[in-house]
Amino acid sequence: MSSPSSPPAAWLACVLALLACHHAAAAAAAAAPAMPTTLSTSSRWVVDERGNRVKLACVNWPSHLEPMLAEGLGKQPVGAISAAVASMGFNCVRLTWPTFLVTNASYGDLTVAESFRRLNLTESLAGIAVNNPTFVDLKLIEALKAVVRSLGDNGVMVILDNHLSKPGWCCSNTDGNGFFGDTYFDPDVWIKGLKTMADTFAGFPNVVGMSLRNELRGPRQNADDWYKYMQLGAEAVHAANPRVLVILSGLSFDNDLAFLNSRPINLTFTGKAAFEVHWYSFSNSQEWGSGNANQACARVSAGVSRRALYLLDKGWSVILSEFGVDNRGGNANDNRYYGCAAAVAADLDLDWALWALQGSYYLREGVLGLDEVYGVLDWAWCKPRNATALRRVQALQRPLRGPGLAEAPPYAVLFHPVTGMCALRRRRGGSAAAAALELGPCGETEAWEYSAEQQRLAPRDAGGSPLCLRAEGAGRPASLGASCGDAMARWRPVSDSKLHLAVNATSSSSSSAAGDGGLLCLDVGADGRSVVTNPCRCLSADNSCDPESQWFKMVTSTRSVAAKETMLAQLPPKLKNGKIRSL
Repeated sequence: MSSPSSPPAAWLACVLALLACHHAAAAAAAAAPAMPTTLSTSSRWVVDERGNRVKLACVNWPSHLEPMLAEGLGKQPVGAISAAVASMGFNCVRLTWPTFLVTNASYGDLTVAESFRRLNLTESLAGIAVNNPTFVDLKLIEALKAVVRSLGDNGVMVILDNHLSKPGWCCSNTDGNGFFGDTYFDPDVWIKGLKTMADTFAGFPNVVGMSLRNELRGPRQNADDWYKYMQLGAEAVHAANPRVLVILSGLSFDNDLAFLNSRPINLTFTGKAAFEVHWYSFSNSQEWGSGNANQACARVSAGVSRRALYLLDKGWSVILSEFGVDNRGGNANDNRYYGCAAAVAADLDLDWALWALQGSYYLREGVLGLDEVYGVLDWAWCKPRNATALRRVQALQRPLRGPGLAEAPPYAVLFHPVTGMCALRRRRGGSAAAAALELGPCGETEAWEYSAEQQRLAPRDAGGSPLCLRAEGAGRPASLGASCGDAMARWRPVSDSKLHLAVNATSSSSSSAAGDGGLLCLDVGADGRSVVTNPCRCLSADNSCDPESQWFKMVTSTRSVAAKETMLAQLPPKLKNGKIRSL
């Protein structure tokens, strides 16, 4: 923990880093629109009081384990953690809580100090006394209020998530918290807890949603009881606080909402309900690591759509409320899954909540100070655990379309999910290099138009000239040119995942260097930034092959495009001034 026992130099560096987070969050809050205090739904979109899209880009912050206190308060001041959340670009927190916090006096009447002492968490309690001294003697519910208040002070919205009944780690089929009627899951007590929490936080403007229950599961689960009790829970929350969004989870660890396709939910209110789904690599065992990544992506994403994301097309909001990876970077199953999941999230412009904020726990499954490898923050809650992983998820924070965002006619963005960057015009000087592409911030992206009939991928701002994206050969930069009718300018998705964009170079001089039947795919160059073409790889069968550098997704946006010179102005003089023809 970051207490006097920490090495002085490391402790000072952490303090400075957190101060930088605080200043960055303050600057962002000053420049950003006011935080919405009431969310509703308009068809599949979450919207604010004016009916404009609000994209929920959240991070999970647990407060449901045995100590019943938001994790990390023994490591850093609550204000510093809240400021870090905002500075990393998250606009909301999915803050978890256990039912017994507000329904069972033997838990809920405890102060923070009493809760930690009964668990022999003396070191963590000492850290709280150093970093958050005002918390020590607070009742646990008052401590939760203080965390919510701190997030609000930093412009961060909160969704209160009822994670389980009895405090502890979640989840298993046999932990007694899984489904209505289980040992610790009395439906009447649960509804009482929902009412109490909805009423308790009704006066907190940054509490914009309540999710009714995390990951329903176990041998007792069935659709009839789901409809009975989830509808009662939704009505109870809405009656106690009609301002908040009510979020309903599905069955089978929140992987299954397919039953709603044949039997819609029946609520007395409208425009305030949404659904949530979870998606991890381990939801599909080891399929990502042991199978062909393109085929796995196609199968698994189709399954997630069939079980949950289909509701978007039926006019319901669906939030991907848990997803994430091992941020150490060495888990092949996670790494392949993330590229696919990020492509789906970008393509559908999903609302989401990343698992998770915490770098470590007070106590998890009997282990003191357990390191959370899925955590955005490091063990000391001092800095991002993996800056590269954080940057790529930050690419999903900006909304691409929806109510109030019709700033331009629909266009395509070339999104590269494994880096979280997009293809854009190279900014460097020089002649022909000016017409090449590189990866860069998606907020500075080009506006592309794709014609499926002509298989042409062209920049919209070409000054009236018929420019298009061309392959120039294996290992060479993809370029913008005026010859748009030959095979090297005809692009099509070629893999099961639909994430490989390829030309057929068989009839060209480049065919000898192209594999997979002469196909050349968009790829990232050896410098990690330039956009090149290389022989397509891993299209099928090969289970050991990693295709992610070649995964590009054409994502629809209606946001305004960053002002820049036209493509025509960027071309070298010889091409710009010559007669341009389309083959």
